[in-house]
Amino acid sequence: MTPVSTAAGELDRPLAVVPPGERGATRIADRVVAKIASQAAREAAGTLPPGAGRPSASVVVHHEVAHVRVHIELDYPCDIGARCRTVRHHVVERVGALVGMHVPEVVVQVERLHLAAAPGEGRTR
Repeated sequence: MTPVSTAAGELDRPLAVVPPGERGATRIADRVVAKIASQAAREAAGTLPPGAGRPSASVVVHHEVAHVRVHIELDYPCDIGARCRTVRHHVVERVGALVGMHVPEVVVQVERLHLAAAPGEGRTR
């Protein structure tokens, strides 16, 4: 390190040389975090009923903290609370592991319930 002299001829503390791998900053876009969250919701939701849309997510990131909202469709009957809990836990885990962000909350919004029709049942005229 080389000492730096000021205009008055005084010596300041030496300049630190920052290695190239430690310079700069990394910014992960909200839509990237949303894609990771929706994939995690797909993994956690299990088998979805026929005709159900894929889970989607919206995310707001502020200072390395991600607030996540997940939209899913489930089959009915099922333990809705347990499935939502599983989705929340998995989304927090995957977002934290893949992008290193803190996720204080995951709002799971069940958009639609699909009635599981028993064989031979259905609409009749």
